Amino acid sequence: MTSTVTTAADLAADTAPVTPVLSAAEQEELIRTHMPLVGHLVRDMLSRIPNHIHRDDLTSAGLHALVTAARGWDPQRGVPFHRFAGTRIRGALLDELRSLDWATRSVRSKARNTDVTRQSLTTTLGRTPTPEELAQALGTTTTELHQTDTDVQRATVLSLQGFTTSSADDLVTEPTPGPEEMLLRREQIGYLHHAIGSLPERLQTVVTEYFLQERPMAEIAKDLGVTESRVSQLRAEALSLLRDGLNTHLDPELAPVPENPESITARRRASYYANIANNTSMRSRLAMTNANGHTAIGRGLRPTAA
Repeated sequence: MTSTVTTAADLAADTAPVTPVLSAAEQEELIRTHMPLVGHLVRDMLSRIPNHIHRDDLTSAGLHALVTAARGWDPQRGVPFHRFAGTRIRGALLDELRSLDWATRSVRSKARNTDVTRQSLTTTLGRTPTPEELAQALGTTTTELHQTDTDVQRATVLSLQGFTTSSADDLVTEPTPGPEEMLLRREQIGYLHHAIGSLPERLQTVVTEYFLQERPMAEIAKDLGVTESRVSQLRAEALSLLRDGLNTHLDPELAPVPENPESITARRRASYYANIANNTSMRSRLAMTNANGHTAIGRGLRPTAA
């Protein structure tokens, strides 16, 4: 009986509304004084996440967390307000990033299955399979295949802009990367841009126009004189080449091993991997970013003038 009463009391205490310790005027003063803290944490976050994340989204989440922190802070606990608020603001920023990382596990699982099937058909047919052939092999429709592909490619913007396909929790791991980590990150980004520059002309156009210049697929299809379905197919082929090309140079253990190295497809891929090596050097890779790891390029693939 005693334990039941205690549990009920504890539950009531946990669910009861929190009474602010500070007056409304004191809360307002704390919020006003610490608004620059939100700006600082947002700037720090923006320096380590993909460029397509908007400052306003993070700032709004950070300010809301600051207000909540002011209402819940108790100076008698001995924790400075800037530390108390900073923890909550960082948490709110990560929550906002999680909400933007909408590529669900099921979408990623479908993407992996599609990629494996596409590679298998490419090996069997000696060419990239058509959407109809791929859909039939997967037991789905071309419409569903296109929708899954679109979802995945939007998520892949993270990879092209920030060289990561991790979830939001993994986007921000350390307050500031060390010199060795920064150097590796800059080299990875440099390899990515050189790999794009080494793609066959049409594939390079699709990747550059769709991801870097963010043009609608319909416009790209019109410029190339092909259907949107064909552009989607070219995009998938380009991303497959990019992934395998980067793995060949950065993580050979993940690089694919062709079943028939003498096939036309295998020779073309080997030629592409070699072109990446021939078109890049340590100096050119690092030139793609500045000392802080921020991209040093404009809309194209060449570094902008200093």
